[in-house]
Amino acid sequence: MSNDSSSVLERATHALTDFFRLEAAGGILLIAAAALALLCANTPLEEFYDGFRELPVVLQFGDLRIAKPLLLWINDGLMAVFFMLVALEIKREALSGQLSSRDQLSLPLLCAGAGVAVPAAIFWWINRGDATAMQGWAIPAATDIAFALGILSLLGSRVPVGMKLLLSTIAVLDDLAAIVIIALFYTSDLSMTALVWAGAAIIGMFVLNRRKVTALTPYLLLGAVVWVCVLKSGVHATLAGVITGLMIPHYDRKDAIDDATQHSPLETLEHALHPWVAYLILPVFAFANAGLALGGFAPADVLRPVPMGIVFGLVLGKPIGVVGAAVLARATGIARYPEGMDFRSIMGLGLLCGVGFTMSLFIASLAYSDAGDLFQFAVLGVLCASLIAAVVGYLWLRVTLPRHGRESIKKHAG
Repeated sequence: MSNDSSSVLERATHALTDFFRLEAAGGILLIAAAALALLCANTPLEEFYDGFRELPVVLQFGDLRIAKPLLLWINDGLMAVFFMLVALEIKREALSGQLSSRDQLSLPLLCAGAGVAVPAAIFWWINRGDATAMQGWAIPAATDIAFALGILSLLGSRVPVGMKLLLSTIAVLDDLAAIVIIALFYTSDLSMTALVWAGAAIIGMFVLNRRKVTALTPYLLLGAVVWVCVLKSGVHATLAGVITGLMIPHYDRKDAIDDATQHSPLETLEHALHPWVAYLILPVFAFANAGLALGGFAPADVLRPVPMGIVFGLVLGKPIGVVGAAVLARATGIARYPEGMDFRSIMGLGLLCGVGFTMSLFIASLAYSDAGDLFQFAVLGVLCASLIAAVVGYLWLRVTLPRHGRESIKKHAG
């Protein structure tokens, strides 16, 4: 193997190791933040918790004034950074990673597509006839990669690398689908003036990219302008993060990979953002959105159409879609299972894909922003579904995965 190939392999290995370590640890922190939110919402700390979420925050520059409660700053502002990281990951994977090869892309693309369509169809079937409830059809569509990888981390070396890669790629494609859904279905009345200014800033980033400007500062400044304009336009502000992430250039400063420590501007920003997103932004989002006061619910409320649609969509729809697509792809010769995986491990992966925590809560906040009761029922459904999917998926894999590390996994798969 040449020195250049060795450098590329070493670099990819380091990036993958860092990614899984951050996502797994971030998933565990995410669970802790959600548990803390539930504790605060159901104890005498409820007043403090509600005060935290409703804390007024005002940002003003001259005549430009943005006034929102802290909860919306988290959902519109911090989550824009999360979506920017998602866009960076998608672009990197599309240009040089798991999404760059047709062979590598076939299986996760089919699994992700079916994993979005089947849960949405189940939610639609259960809630058909109620136009307001139907606004939440996309809630069970996405997989929470941090949460799911956090569960996988509990199984240690028994988990084949191919499973982590497949789960990560499916989740990235799920996020891409969620981004498109948000852009198309969750926008309010549009301000053309704000959109024109946003378009001008996007053109500026595009020009910087085409002229191969590698400094990150001008992209981020223009990205902030896009965020303000998109926020004022009626399109959801998190899409500004997506656009900014896609505009960051992904190539090496010397137009060649000759040093394992050298990163493109995209990789530099991705590595810088990943710890902040994993250890701060997502836990803060979970804490701010998962605080459901359970005292006002009866056990029968879980059987209402909205939470039932979410629970059945995530717990049953996700594995039916993901596993069904994987089995069909293998049977028709379109794709193979990753190394070290068989039907039982594919089934476990499908179950874990039912953990839809972060993106499901986020879409619920958009779908039912003007229907408080339905939002509360949606949060109930997301929490129940994610808990069931996490526990069942973990127990299934704990029983079915070989117990003696990778060599046993390879032998078992063969």
